[in-house]
This record gives sequence, structure tokens and C-alpha cells, in this order.
Amino acid sequence: MMRLSGLDLAILMLYLAAVTAIGLWFRRGQHDIRDYFLGRRETPWWALALSIVATETSTLTVVSTPALAFAENFQFLQLVLGYIVGRVVVALLFIPQFFRGEFYTAYQLIETRFGARMKSAAAATFLMTRALADGVRITAIALVVQVAFGIGELWSVAIVLGLTLLYTFQGGLKAVIWTDVVQLGIYLGGAVVALGLLVGKLPGGWSEVSAVAAAHGKFQIFDFTWDWTTKYTFWAGVLGGMFLTMASHGTDQLMVQRLLAARSERDSKRALLASAVLVFLQFALFLLIGVLLFVFYGAPAIVPGQSYDAVFPQFIVQEMPAGLRGLMVAAIFAAAMSTTSSTLNALASSSIVDFYRLHGETAEPERLLRLSRWMTLVWGAVLFVLGLVRWGPLLEAGLMIASITYGSLLGLFVLGLLHRGTTAGGALVGMFAGLAGMLYVRFATPVAWTWYVLVGTLITVLVGVVASWVERQTTAHLEEH
Repeated sequence: MMRLSGLDLAILMLYLAAVTAIGLWFRRGQHDIRDYFLGRRETPWWALALSIVATETSTLTVVSTPALAFAENFQFLQLVLGYIVGRVVVALLFIPQFFRGEFYTAYQLIETRFGARMKSAAAATFLMTRALADGVRITAIALVVQVAFGIGELWSVAIVLGLTLLYTFQGGLKAVIWTDVVQLGIYLGGAVVALGLLVGKLPGGWSEVSAVAAAHGKFQIFDFTWDWTTKYTFWAGVLGGMFLTMASHGTDQLMVQRLLAARSERDSKRALLASAVLVFLQFALFLLIGVLLFVFYGAPAIVPGQSYDAVFPQFIVQEMPAGLRGLMVAAIFAAAMSTTSSTLNALASSSIVDFYRLHGETAEPERLLRLSRWMTLVWGAVLFVLGLVRWGPLLEAGLMIASITYGSLLGLFVLGLLHRGTTAGGALVGMFAGLAGMLYVRFATPVAWTWYVLVGTLITVLVGVVASWVERQTTAHLEEH
């Protein structure tokens, strides 16, 4: 298999050196964890919008979204419609609450409603979910590095994590956001170049694409059937995607950290809503690349259930000319590093703010800052181990892991924000019920993963409301006697 040329390697090395230098630059002037975890709340809204998109666009998007359209069609876009609706709900319901205090993490909002114990439960759920889900993303970039360089899995994971850790450890959230902006431009530019190259390589051009894709139903978007076992229907997409986004952008510290870093509540909303437009266009672009790859490889027979994650990386390495090949590999590195750096900073922020400071520690600002950097390294080691696990089809594996626990987390926030009668004990029972219910749904039913967050949220809310009512009645009865 063809490997990277000297020109490709030079482009890739230039990219890696540039983003590392940008990250290190932002170490200057850091004095406390507000600087490290919130970037002093001075980042413009448009940069936050680009960072939000770059963060949710990991290597899974660049590698596995084309694979979805290659094997199936455009029906994944139904889920993206739900992503847009979910952002509107978060902007209206969650963001005003986040700006009622000086919060560093999403789970401090839970503390104001239910106390420190529930904050710890919510933060622990986030830490577990985010670490596992991003272990899948590390595996995805390792796949690309293996294809491009022909080196082993261990070294592939080590290279990606090591370089990302370097600038995240030093520069904090501000470094993460501004490298995200650069990386978004690189991988979207690379995708557009790949699209043009694919069309140019087809003898019949776009006419051939249209004819072959139409014959195989590749441009089909909507499926209005009611079927709980089908992943991509209109209802699973809009409702399931809405709840998935409410959880990911309203309760997951990975995204909430950007909303908290905005200069004002208004800027936070602008950033989130602008990201909705960008994310739709982006998924459409990568799905289109998948259709073009299907046409390019002669409409191959598709084996149901088989992973086609390697099809786009193989095209890059085998078919792209020197220089462009290096640009595309750099683009995939960019997508991987933007998400990984965000994850490292979010995991560290929750660990320090939600657990270390929970126990009444009043460390000096410089000491907390130093501990925050070391916690970033600790989580880097955890992701390294998880990146060596074999997960199966990558995009769906990453989303499925998050979807199992997101329901209980979103349910907790819904109980806290919308139901005043919920007690801390009732909320905790609801969370455990939601998580247990989702484990049953995942392993004992054929329900598609796109419904997981909605189902988990409903279980958590219903059990939480009932458990709170029972607790209040019990307390009242005891007080009477």
C-alpha cells in the first residue's frame, strides 16, 4: 500500500508544529483555573461556534460519516435535523440557567438545586461517558495513522495523544478553542478538495454520480415509518436527535464548557445556534463524499453489518496525489486533535471543580492551576488505554456509548429545572433507574440506539417524580407522628 511521500510528511509536520505552537502561545498570562478552563470568558461568539462544531466533529465524522453513505444512504441527515431542534431547546432552557452564577462546569448548576452529592453523581456520569466515548474516537484516528504510516496501533494512539496533550496541558481552553478554529478550516477545506477530486476522477462526472446514486437509492433522506428498531427514521432522527443534542450540548461538560466561556448569555446562544447551520452543512458534505466513493469504486456489493470505516482513508492514501494526500491526513489529524483536546480539558475541569474543590479545599490559585494541568495528563493516560480497545463500527459505537448514559444525565437536569417538587433523593433514584433501564434496553431489546436518550430521559424523569412524591409523603407522615 502506498505510504505518504516526503511532501505529504512535510505538510503534516508543518500542521502539527503550527497547532502545537498556537496552543503553547496561550499559556502566557494564565493565573488561575478561570483562565485555564474558561479562557477568561473573552472569546468571541463566532470562534466558540466554530469550536463547538470542531469538537463534535471528531475523526468519527470524517472517517465514518462517508462510510455510512457508502454502505447506506443520506438517512443519517434525519438525525442532524434533530440536532438543530435540540440546540434551540438548549438555548431557550439551559443557557439562561448557566448564566445565573459563575459556573465552571454544568454540574455546579445541579449543586445549586440538589446539593453536592448529586453534583458528584452527575459529574461521575459525565467522566465515565466521555472517557469511553472518546476512547472510540482515539481508535478512529489510530486507524488513519496505521493506514497512512504503516505503523502499529500502539504507536498510532501514542502519537495523536502525545501531540494533543502538549498544547492542551499548556494552553488550557483558550488554546483548545483557537486551535479548533484552525483545525475546522483545515478539515473542511480538505473535504471540499476530496469532493472535487472524486468528481474529476469519474469519467461521467456529476451525471454519472447522479445516475448511479439514484439507481441505488443513495440520496434517500426521509423514512416516515414508525419502527423502534430502525436507526434512521424521521421520528427517531428528529425526536432522538433532539434529545441526544439536549444531553450533549446541555449537560455534557465537553460542550457546556464552551457555552460557559462566552462573554454573555446572548453570545452563548448565538454561538450555539450558529453551530446548528454549520453542522448540518458539514454532515451533508461528508455523506456526499461517501456516495461519490460508492460510485468511484463501481457500486460494490454491500455486506450488511460490515464496517466500511477504512474506505475514505484508503482512498486518500491510494488515490490522492502527493501534497493533497498530506493535506487530507492533516485534516483527519485536525478533527481528531480538536475533539481530544476538548475532552482532556473538560475531563480535567470536572475532576478539579466537581470533586477536588468539593471537599472544601481552598488551594491557592496557582496550585489549583498546576493541579489542573496534571489532571489533564492523568486523563490523557486513561484515553491512551481506552484507545487501544477494539469497538466495532466506530461512529455508531461512539454515539451508542454516550446515548446509554445521556438519558439519566438529561433526566436529572430536566427534573432540576422543570419540576420543583423533585427531591435530591428522588433525583438520585431516578438517575439510577434511568441508567439501569437503558442497560436493559441496550442488551435485552432490539430498540435502535437513536431512541436511547429519549427513553432514558423519560425513565429518569418518571421514576424521579414518583420517588420524590413518595419521599415527601413519607417525611410528612413521620413529622405528623
